[in-house]
Amino acid sequence: MSSVTTPDPRGDAPGRIMAREMAEQPAVLRRLLDEGAGPVGRVAHEIAARRPRFVLLTARGSSDNAALYAKYLIEIRLGLPCGLASMSTTTAYGARPDLTDVLVVAVSQSGGSPDLVDSTRAAREAGALTLAVTNNPDSALAGVCEHHVDILAGPERALPATKTYTASLLALYLFVEGLRGGDGEPARVLPDLAGQLLARHDEVRALAARYRFAERMVITSRGYGYPTAKEAALKLMETSYIPALSYSGADLLHGPLAMVDNVSPVIAVVTGGKGGEALRPVLDRLRGRGADLVVIGPREHVERASAGFVLPTEGVAEEVQPILEIIPLQLLAHEVTIARGQDPDAPRALAKVTETS
Repeated sequence: MSSVTTPDPRGDAPGRIMAREMAEQPAVLRRLLDEGAGPVGRVAHEIAARRPRFVLLTARGSSDNAALYAKYLIEIRLGLPCGLASMSTTTAYGARPDLTDVLVVAVSQSGGSPDLVDSTRAAREAGALTLAVTNNPDSALAGVCEHHVDILAGPERALPATKTYTASLLALYLFVEGLRGGDGEPARVLPDLAGQLLARHDEVRALAARYRFAERMVITSRGYGYPTAKEAALKLMETSYIPALSYSGADLLHGPLAMVDNVSPVIAVVTGGKGGEALRPVLDRLRGRGADLVVIGPREHVERASAGFVLPTEGVAEEVQPILEIIPLQLLAHEVTIARGQDPDAPRALAKVTETS
């Protein structure tokens, strides 16, 4: 892929490491589909045989947004009740709930966060069936769990997670499909489509100019797209330092809409399918308030916004669209950061493994 249409991964250019890792995503997705689907399916088969009655997901940062995506999958595709765990109830307060017949899925790129390891160990001791989803099969988190899924993303050196995020989404999708006896075939289109999105970098650079001097941003979505909104906000905050607020479209109408005006940048992630239909009234309200509305989604929605980026989602299953949706938003965070004179490879005050307890 040429440097004309993608961020420059060479030399000493700011953001070159993040750029290189974003560009690896089609290959990472293809590797996971070709080499990882079998092992993921076997883990899913073993866990399905245990018939868990409830699922708890536990994670931090970008992995927490991947876990939220898995929550939608589990509740919609499996019909199982599912929650996001609060680790401090275990690590700080010492709570020990009865987790018999509960599946605890711990999602972490590094598998090294102490609170995640400690709370997952405690969950297993409390009777839970435990699964680690990481980029490091030799990690402490993988070691305390009965089962492990390797997302096969390869080493990630940039502090902002990009390829490990999309790989986590795909691994979680394949796992959930395996639990229900599916083969994950709808995901087979993703590597090629991800490559097409990365090749449209110039479109994203043009969008980035809108946000060079932004003092705050609002990002909204519904359904499967909501984790994408949260991850996009995180990427923008950790790289460009713009306060980016993410809301479910439903929650946005319950008060925060009041802060939106004709100078407030709003990005709406519109997933093709039921989530996008549920977001329509929110888009109407935003347009009614004169918001500077940028849409990432199907063409019909982009054409009614101030600007946008058309996603190639026609014929793509709604539940896998988030793996594509985040890519132009990763590129946007990269370009906005460089336009503001900063280096997205080295955000201040961040470490690759965040040690909380």
